Amino acid sequence: MDFQTHISIQNLSVSYGAQQALKNVTLDIPDRKITVIIGPSGCGKTTLLKSLNRLLDSVDGVKVEGQIFVDGEDIYDPKIEVTHIRKKMGLLSQKPQVLPMSIFDNVAYGPRLHNSPDKKKLSRIVEEHLRVAGLWDEVKDRLHEPASRLSVGQQQRLCLARGLAVEPEIILGDEPTSALDPQSSQNVERRLIELKSEYTVIVVTHILRQARRIADYLAFLYLGELVEHGPAAEVFAHPKDPRTRAYLTGEIS
Repeated sequence: MDFQTHISIQNLSVSYGAQQALKNVTLDIPDRKITVIIGPSGCGKTTLLKSLNRLLDSVDGVKVEGQIFVDGEDIYDPKIEVTHIRKKMGLLSQKPQVLPMSIFDNVAYGPRLHNSPDKKKLSRIVEEHLRVAGLWDEVKDRLHEPASRLSVGQQQRLCLARGLAVEPEIILGDEPTSALDPQSSQNVERRLIELKSEYTVIVVTHILRQARRIADYLAFLYLGELVEHGPAAEVFAHPKDPRTRAYLTGEIS
């Protein structure tokens, strides 16, 4: 599998006080593919994801060592402006977190903050990204209703539209379908597969069936170590490390 690297993680270690969550992780993440990070609970998957958009900065007692390069920039360089890095990343959390405002204003929030477009352009931006998230037809007649009235599945797609509206390069998904029903999960998976033609997508999941459905590239973390990574089809069919094999067959979970 030939690919161009978008994110290069080099010797990344993360500790929460005395507890080491990640141990010398080195991984190149391909551009415009879906990279799925798998592994048991507590193995460092979410920590790795949070390290990519500097969300660990706000956690007391965290020590981050190593380098992460995005577009050739070391995002942990002291001279880097954190907002500039975070603008490149759209984040989907486990539980959708809509803002306490209307559907329209949720999507318009980022563009207003960064660019202050005029009213007509803002309406175009909102419609465009609600369409990309597969939500426009469901909400076009109720844009000024509170976003909290949407179903959980619709709220997750609204969060996707809100994240895309600031024109990121990378979509991060932290168990993005874990709170959703099967139909809503399918909708989110379908959108992520469509979006990989324009974005680098990184998804953390504990659902192996989902990883098989959406992953182009796979990384397996176990007890803070990156055990194995490679093209998803290869890792699923021919895991090289016995720990990967044991996880994929359900011997360890």
